Amino acid sequence: QGQLLAKSWSSLFEGQSGAALRGPIYSFNGRNILTDPLWPRQLAWHGSTPRGGHARRWDCQGWRSSGVAEGMATALGEGRLLAGHRHNCSTP
Repeated sequence: QGQLLAKSWSSLFEGQSGAALRGPIYSFNGRNILTDPLWPRQLAWHGSTPRGGHARRWDCQGWRSSGVAEGMATALGEGRLLAGHRHNCSTP
């Protein structure tokens, strides 16, 4: 029971920036992160290139709170999982 987010695991990463996400996405406590005010920035942090490879320079690995590192993340409202942009790793 639930809603289909993608046809398959591989379809999330195929094509131009991956599959379009479908339906709501819920946090572990049952909140819809796309509409809940407790989630002001609905980002999926992935550290990947648009084709699904590891974006070594932009993955927030080794990040420290005092640093200014950037990582790849996608705004979930964009509908494409890997159509990411660089965001400061300190972004909540």
